[in-house]
Amino acid sequence: MAPKTKKAALADMLENLSKSDFDKFCSHLLDRREEPRVRRRQVEGKNFLQIADVLVSTFTEAGAVKVAVELLGCANCGQEVEELVTVIAGLDSKPGTRDTARPSAGAAGVDTTSDDQHFVDKYKLQLTDRVSHMDPILDRLLDRGVLQREAYDTIRALPTSQKKMRELYCGCLKAGTASKDVFYQILLENEKFLIDDLNTKH
Repeated sequence: MAPKTKKAALADMLENLSKSDFDKFCSHLLDRREEPRVRRRQVEGKNFLQIADVLVSTFTEAGAVKVAVELLGCANCGQEVEELVTVIAGLDSKPGTRDTARPSAGAAGVDTTSDDQHFVDKYKLQLTDRVSHMDPILDRLLDRGVLQREAYDTIRALPTSQKKMRELYCGCLKAGTASKDVFYQILLENEKFLIDDLNTKH
């Protein structure tokens, strides 16, 4: 049965991880330096249901999904990232299941939605035209599990930044809000002045 809430989706994802990957996920959760922080006593010896509770109680449902995607990427669980964002996208598309915590906050606490439209979607044309250093962005998307190796190799081989960006929009950025939030965070890290300029137009 498909999960009805994001918390249930997170619990299902954690339950399906191997013991090794679950341990890596928890280790990366404890290693996060961004606030709010998770304490060791909240994680050690806990099962998948308890960890899902910790994620949601610490970050809210919307934030917990974003953090889970980040941690899965750190643990090299790319397949699990794809499955999770697909499930979350399905929940977001159902009436009455949109995040009550919206507008969504990006990794730096910046509002990533406007009139129910994500920053990445709202400024698609501007980002496609103006993002110039795509290779480090693709590297980060691969590292965080948003891009799979085959898609990464295909996009990296394209001749221009504009074509690479269009391919991202046709692929992994269609998976849902979680993948867009990760992409937005990476843009902040690699194209800060461009993002700041676009944010002034919100």
